[in-house]
Amino acid sequence: MSTFIRICALALAVPGLAHAAPAEPAAAPADLLPFKASETTLPNGLRVIVVPTGFPNLVSVQIPVQTGSRNEVEAGKSGFAHFFEHMMFRGTKDYPPEKYQAIITKAGARQNAYTSDDLTNYYTTFAKQDLETVLKVEADRFQHLSYGEDAFKTESRAVLGEYNKNSANPQSKLFEVMRDAAFEKHTYKHTTMGFIKDIEDMPNQYAYSKVFFDRWYRPERTTIIIAGDVEPARAVALVRKYWSKWRRGTAQAPVPAEPPAKGALYRHVPWPTPTLPLLSVSFHAPAFSTKAKDQAALSLLLSLSFGRTSPLYKRLVQDEQKVDQLYDYTPGRVDPTLATIGARVKKIDDTVYVRDAILRTVAQLRSTPVGEQNLADAKSALKYGLVRSLDNTEQIAGTLASFVHYQRAYGTINQYYRLMDSLTPADLLAAARTYLVDDGMLVATLSHDAMPAAIAAPPKLAELAPPSAPADFPLLVQQSALPQIRYKLLFSAGSAHDPAGKEGLAALTAAMVGSAGSSERKIDEVAKALFPIAGSFSEQVDKEMTTFTANIHKDNWKRFNAIALPLLLAPGFREEDFRRLKDAQKNALQLDLKDNNEEEFGKERLQANVYAGSGYGHPVLGTLKGIDAITLDDVKAFWKSAYTRGALRAGISGDVSAAMGAELKQALAALPAGAGLPSTAVPVGKAAKGLQIEIIEKQTRATAISFGLPLSVTRTHPDFPALWLAKTWLGEHRASSAYLYQRIRELRGMNYGDYAYIEAFPRGMYQFFPNPNLGRKAQLFEVWIRPVAPENGHFALRVALTELDKLIAQGLNQEQFEATRDYLMKNVFVMTATQDQQLGYALDAQWYGTPEFTSLMRDGLARLTVADVNAAIRKHLSARDLSVVIITKDAAGLKDKLVSDAFSPIKYDGNKPKELLDEDQLIGARKLNIAPEAVTITPAAKAFAE
Repeated sequence: MSTFIRICALALAVPGLAHAAPAEPAAAPADLLPFKASETTLPNGLRVIVVPTGFPNLVSVQIPVQTGSRNEVEAGKSGFAHFFEHMMFRGTKDYPPEKYQAIITKAGARQNAYTSDDLTNYYTTFAKQDLETVLKVEADRFQHLSYGEDAFKTESRAVLGEYNKNSANPQSKLFEVMRDAAFEKHTYKHTTMGFIKDIEDMPNQYAYSKVFFDRWYRPERTTIIIAGDVEPARAVALVRKYWSKWRRGTAQAPVPAEPPAKGALYRHVPWPTPTLPLLSVSFHAPAFSTKAKDQAALSLLLSLSFGRTSPLYKRLVQDEQKVDQLYDYTPGRVDPTLATIGARVKKIDDTVYVRDAILRTVAQLRSTPVGEQNLADAKSALKYGLVRSLDNTEQIAGTLASFVHYQRAYGTINQYYRLMDSLTPADLLAAARTYLVDDGMLVATLSHDAMPAAIAAPPKLAELAPPSAPADFPLLVQQSALPQIRYKLLFSAGSAHDPAGKEGLAALTAAMVGSAGSSERKIDEVAKALFPIAGSFSEQVDKEMTTFTANIHKDNWKRFNAIALPLLLAPGFREEDFRRLKDAQKNALQLDLKDNNEEEFGKERLQANVYAGSGYGHPVLGTLKGIDAITLDDVKAFWKSAYTRGALRAGISGDVSAAMGAELKQALAALPAGAGLPSTAVPVGKAAKGLQIEIIEKQTRATAISFGLPLSVTRTHPDFPALWLAKTWLGEHRASSAYLYQRIRELRGMNYGDYAYIEAFPRGMYQFFPNPNLGRKAQLFEVWIRPVAPENGHFALRVALTELDKLIAQGLNQEQFEATRDYLMKNVFVMTATQDQQLGYALDAQWYGTPEFTSLMRDGLARLTVADVNAAIRKHLSARDLSVVIITKDAAGLKDKLVSDAFSPIKYDGNKPKELLDEDQLIGARKLNIAPEAVTITPAAKAFAE
């Protein structure tokens, strides 16, 4: 049995399996398969897994080979993995077909094989007495397969016959067209059968068939599963006896990577004979994993949503009777593949209706999490439904083979189902938001009669999204043993939403919630009530987000919420608090930022200059004039429109009970209804032409420098890991090993530190890691040169630009790349180590629609090459077209030096090596080519005034 027929059978089986009658779930996750397997790897790389099943008399030998249609990498050569499923029964010199078949028959064996995208599996089930015989003849055909050109041509025609047989099945043809349309480069573009033109040409490919077999049928790609009434030591000894001489392979044939999808697609298949219309909606889906939750989550989500117990199935199949088949199929594959929802529609006029019903359900999955009980029932049914089918040795071995081929390990199936057990509604929601997107969507139809014209133009998923349910916002739960409970309430509202002329409104509103008391208690009464239970409720505002964070021991849960939640749900809005917090915000802007902190001042000014004219064009604190203009009524209106149920993402961590989650959701249901503030536009930064410099003139002893450029790369961008690695090597925050730090501070002793960023890092001078919940739709590449002596300001700029220029021109070498990647693969755990960070980054992942941050980074870093990093550097960075902000005392003198390109000397207190002094001479003379009109001087008093 092979190719599409097997795939369709699995596709139709998955929903039913997932919705079988659930058994009582186990108290704790346990291994799905309880057998004690032994695992051995021979010196040649062959993997042997022996599984005594407890069933008497029978043994099943399954041999999954890690080769399928995925490995058909040469153009014009598809179909060969499936072809060898056939050819492997053509025999060898010692065991020609008739002799081989006689042995199998004498053993009373049942034997077959199948091919899929990622594997070819050969299986034989027989009486235990024939174990040695079966292992011997199998070893012979795997090592000594022999066939002549005539036999090759004969079997290739049989493969064509199988294609022709399958081509009579409209489902098979639709599946073939879907794959061809969905993939551009990856070999999943063709089905296991292969392209018809390649199959027709197969008789001419005898020489290539030898290459394919020699390349892929090798011990390091093969596992022998021996299950049943078997003694492990003897079984392994027999494998060693007959399989040890099989030699490893050396061929390399990498599978091409698939580029990101570029938009929704539609394909139609005209069918020559009458048939019911077929409709499929597919999305690019993640690869199988026992660690990342995406594939398991998406599979379970679609099974719940389109399987036989789903509301849509009941509606379309049973109640309205518009379709007679509705199924979902999210296969586990080595590489990212397709997840498909399929329907067979009874009347062609109903195809648009059915399509939109499917898309509407998909849109809802992106906004509404599944219920806890529904998820628990689905996990239980999936697990116990599979266990129920494992009632004989062959089924156990065959199920194992379908999982073993990924990592050649017995534990894969148990790991996968433990991962499945761990899934939460938030995981399923995150998978929906990541993968069920317009750009990755393919709608395909097949019919004999003409389709309605509207079928070719599916609506955008956002157009079909349901309105927010009153209390059904997502609640992300991070369960742990920590008795300290932390929850975060993240609203899609920030300073980018500040009205023109009232910059600072988002920050002042959040302060009025977190620091001004509730209608029941004044702020001093709140502080007094929280003191004995050590509880806190704090606010953080950024460009796109406002986050309220609560922190309390589980023993004081109810008492704390009675005090803290009214701050958000029923703020006091007292005039005296408004005046106090308004003054505090002005002082934070004028005194704490502008007057007393040149470093943060310069960073904020750079951000504002690059994004001038957009919602990112002023500090979160606002402007002095904007804060003055804000009224208490403005705050009340902003609170009512911004902090709504539809704008909320909530997460909770610690030793959280189900009752706690339910109580929190019930309390937050009192928030105003509605979707929240209108979504902000993605800000478009101003790309400088040459060096555009603003000098802030301020009475200060030192000179602070920040420079950068707008960056469209956020965590959703494929180049994000590459740029993260590049900025880490160049100037990791507070890392003395980073390149700029070594060149400017350590070697020359010019300042306190020199860092680079590709994400906003407010308050960077106070902490080692950025806070979570600073998600932005556009970012800034920034280099922060911490204050230098004024006489060295010109040189500091030159040396930083010189080193950046070197990075762009030369890139990283392999050693630098590997060392930095190794650091980041581990450091990502350090920067997300705390309870607050883990919860915050998980909510950020929801907001961005990405995998959890550590997975996003480690997976992205693991796939990187030094060439990827250097290409991203050249694509996104510049050492010539930059916005620069310099805060210094003698603005006019510095401007003269800059525009005249005067030589910038540097003096050292101690002796320096000659090579450094020579380099300083070159850097000091570096031409920056700054035009006079490219330099402006702004008195500090005028910055952020309005």
